[in-house]
Amino acid sequence: MIDLVSVAKLIMGQSPPSSSYNDLGKGLPFYQGKTDFGYIHPTPRKYCTDPKKVAETGDILISVRAPVGPVNITNSKACIGRGIAAIRAIKIDQSFLYFDLIFQEAAIASLGTGSTFKAINKSQLENIKIPEFPFPEQRKIAYVLSTVQKAIKKQDLLIKTTTELKKALMQKLFTEGLHGEPQKETEIGLVPESWDVVKLDEVCDRITINVEPKKNGETPYVGLEHITPGRIRLNNCGKESEVVSSKAKFNSGEILYGKLRPYLDKAVLAHIGGMCSTDILVFTGKKGVINDFLIHLFHTDKLIDFAKSTTTGVQHPRTSWNSLKKLIIGLPKKEERIETTNALNTIEDKLEFHEKKKQTLTALFKSLLHELMTGRRRVHELEFEGIVREYKQKGQPLSIAAEE
Repeated sequence: MIDLVSVAKLIMGQSPPSSSYNDLGKGLPFYQGKTDFGYIHPTPRKYCTDPKKVAETGDILISVRAPVGPVNITNSKACIGRGIAAIRAIKIDQSFLYFDLIFQEAAIASLGTGSTFKAINKSQLENIKIPEFPFPEQRKIAYVLSTVQKAIKKQDLLIKTTTELKKALMQKLFTEGLHGEPQKETEIGLVPESWDVVKLDEVCDRITINVEPKKNGETPYVGLEHITPGRIRLNNCGKESEVVSSKAKFNSGEILYGKLRPYLDKAVLAHIGGMCSTDILVFTGKKGVINDFLIHLFHTDKLIDFAKSTTTGVQHPRTSWNSLKKLIIGLPKKEERIETTNALNTIEDKLEFHEKKKQTLTALFKSLLHELMTGRRRVHELEFEGIVREYKQKGQPLSIAAEE
């Protein structure tokens, strides 16, 4: 192992005069801390016309205070504030050093000191230990890890694009419909002529079955933390034995909806039965309106904004069924509801595919990072194509997933 200062130059950040800050793009991008970091590269929010410390394109940026440890790579010359240090490789491959610092993030974070917030100084950074691998091996390790990292980034982009497509399609389908028919004026504005205008409680019932808190077992349990915003299907849950608060029962096929801020965009369709937090409302459709359609309605901006407008309470603002049931919506006829559900489910399936692929690739990245940086596996021992075959889904190889 060798000290970081022996293989790289360190530039500690310094705050420029506040009068030199702007958000108009004048001067250099100004990075102050981890809040500016992205997955690989930072995104500028502020600019600076009078920088005191500068990072060059390709420098590694490391957060040195609140929190300590996260790293990024700057893709342009930039001003760095005192929450950031720049690291420039001299006697080591820059990409290898970047990945080693990712591997050491937790250890570096543990060096932080301070009562108000944790921070590390230049001396502590200089003494970080870096593994000594031959330079050709450093480059091979960096290539392997960057290939997987690019694949993860690609999935991130696909998730973002698919999410935006879903949002745009939902807006169109729940306001204009599928068939481009003429619209009529109603109390909620223009809706397609064939649609009905109804209150939410005309198509949806709340299920209320409370359960004694002491009767804990291994039954699946869903809390607000188990529901991902925007996801229509329940894909993870805890166990009832872990719960000490009161809870309610739900059945497979019912809708679980978080009633507290900031969880008002959290609703899922349960594929199993179990128990849930009493901070979750349980719903089911009625009058021929199926839950597969309703779950998409629960993710529309109209319902989410209405729920936010009805919250009460100071410490834990929440909505209620008595408030939600008054929401007035436009309701397509049965055939159009089925078409709408199928269209949105197709996009949701695509989104779920990319999310699972990202999870798999992230697990691969963590595994390779640990094995390569600790020397448990040397890069010449890797049968990379074989590893890729273990982690590809539906015939899409990693090399394709990593293309940009």
